[in-house]
Order: sequence, then structure tokens, then C-alpha cells
Amino acid sequence: MTTILALETSCDETAAAVIRGGRRILSNVVASQIDLHREYGGVVPELASRRHITALWPTVQAALERAGATLDDLDALAVTEGPGLAGALLVGVNWAKAVAYARGLPLVAVNHLEAHIYANWLLQPGEDEATPPPSFPLVCLIVSGGHTELVLMTGHGHYRLLGQTTDDAAGEAFDKGARILGLGYPGGPAIQRASEGGRADRYRLPRAWLGDSSDFSFSGLKTALLRATEKYRLPDPPADAPRVPAPGSPFPPHRPARLHPSMPVADLAASYQEAIVDVLVEKTIRAAHAAGATMVLLAGGVAANGALRERLGRRLDLPVRYPPPSLCTDNAAMVGAAAHHRLRAGVQAGWSLDARPNLPLVSGPRV
Repeated sequence: MTTILALETSCDETAAAVIRGGRRILSNVVASQIDLHREYGGVVPELASRRHITALWPTVQAALERAGATLDDLDALAVTEGPGLAGALLVGVNWAKAVAYARGLPLVAVNHLEAHIYANWLLQPGEDEATPPPSFPLVCLIVSGGHTELVLMTGHGHYRLLGQTTDDAAGEAFDKGARILGLGYPGGPAIQRASEGGRADRYRLPRAWLGDSSDFSFSGLKTALLRATEKYRLPDPPADAPRVPAPGSPFPPHRPARLHPSMPVADLAASYQEAIVDVLVEKTIRAAHAAGATMVLLAGGVAANGALRERLGRRLDLPVRYPPPSLCTDNAAMVGAAAHHRLRAGVQAGWSLDARPNLPLVSGPRV
């Protein structure tokens, strides 16, 4: 079986994994930067790139050690080429090119969105290679901080775009909503925790159905939440109030909103989450039926949301598959799974490989 060392540095997670046969995880190591970016309320691209530079080799060493492997045991090296932050992608791409060239290994470039989809092919603890992989044709809902897309997948590497966001992605909407509610970063887990015990029917926040379209829009929902919290917002401190950067950082920290303690955070969070999940689920069900899909996959960081998983599984009359939460967020195991199928199809990258921050999953006009 093919053994692949995979790298992921598209945003704020430095990750390396060793994958065998496209499904078996021998190791999967993620060096998180959440604590670094939390005080800014989001990812600072320059800081992310700097951290990747110092964290990548130790992360690779840890992945090889946990897999009981060395560079001599590898059959190929895979790396995310895009989409993502330009500087962050460059760190992984250039490291992978250098090592693959020096070791004489095939180099496989992977689309980050495709990697998220292939997290559904990875075997979980207790499963063996006889466990059936997802079956085609299938519809995949990709939901992350930068992307919300509905894709029809008819075979390995064969995609048709069914719908996408016209403004904010679902993950971005969660991040912005959490900032409005003073819940911190990252927003998705923060809103899910805050919504526990809240009444999702207390605030009837808007849903952008966009007619029969499979596209999404969450900017109006974010604005509605902002208006619902206006009466609880306290005056901001003076603009010239001092903000001291964290040690080793040139940037001042994010200044969170000042909110009155009487604000019903749980109800607002529950209502906001309900509005996002409602649209995601209904549009996915509609698209799956229209496309004649045999199953539905969830992929991306927001796929870890418990309300989304539960609602889609309950409402849809087709099998629904999603990775465990640790494989929903950015990781390198999913990159290795996608690379396996690209390598089998004879698709390799050349030494001119470069970062592609705006790389689409599906190119050309929508079908």
C-alpha cells in the first residue's frame, strides 16, 4: 500500500500526517495556533505564516515518529496548494517541494476543499479496510470559515458545483456572530456551547432562501443579530485607549464588544445557530434529491456542529456521513486521503508548483 506524508498549512494550523492506502491514519499531528490568534478575534495572516515556519519541521518529525516511519519509508509527499492564505500556503508548498526533490519522491498537490471531502474516506478506530467507502453519486456540503458550497461528486476527482455562498460563508457567519455576542474565537464552537439551554425560538432571525437557488447568503442574518443586540451594547472605550501587544507580536489585541450582563446570550446564540443550520439543512436536502444522490457528506470545520449533524441526519431520507470533529477542522490526514486518489490517477505536481490562494474546487461555469 502507498504510504504518503501529507502537509497542511493553508490557514492557522500546522499539520502533518502519514496515511497508508488512502484510508488508514498512521499518524495525524496538528500544531494549533488558536491561542495565538484568539486575542485578535480572528486569524492574522502574517503571524500564521511566521508560526508555520517554526512549527512545520517539528510537526513532521512528530508525525513520522508516531507512525513509526522515516522519510525512507515514504512513497510520495502531498501538500495543500490552495485555497488559503498566500503566505501560509507558501511555507508548506516550498517545504514539500524541497523534500520531495531531495528524496526523489512524487509530489502531489491537493485542493484544500477536496481534502475536506476526503476526510470522509478515512478509517476510524475499530474500522478495517473492508469498511465500505462513500458511494457515488453523492452530494457534499462543504462548510468552513471561508467556504460554503454544495457539490455533486460523481466519481473520484469529478465535481459539479450546485451552490455556493454569495457573501459570508457559514463559518465566517459563526465567527462574526460570536464576536457580536462577545463569545470569543473560534466562533462555531463558542456559539454551540453558548446555545446549550437557550431558546432557539425566542428570536426569529431571517433566513435567506434565495428562491429555488442552491446558493447561500448569511450577511443579512449577521446584520439582524447585530440589531438584536444593539440595546445591550455599552459605549466603547476611547479610541486612543492603550492596547499592549502580546509578547512577540507587533499587533495590538482585538478589543471585544462591551455588553450588558442582562443580554440573553444563550437565546441569541441558539436562535442564530438555528437560522444557519435551518438553511444549510433544507438546501442540502433539496439539492440531494434533485441530483439523485445516493448519500450526503458533510465536510469542513462547521461539519463538527452537533445541531447540523443531528438535524440533517433526522430530516434526510438518505445516508449522511461526516468525519469525527478532529477530522472536520484543518488537518493533514485528509490531505493524504485526497492525494492517494490523485496519485492513483497519475496526477503529480511539477517543481514549478506554487501556492494558489484562490484555487477553486470546480473551475468553469456552473452546470
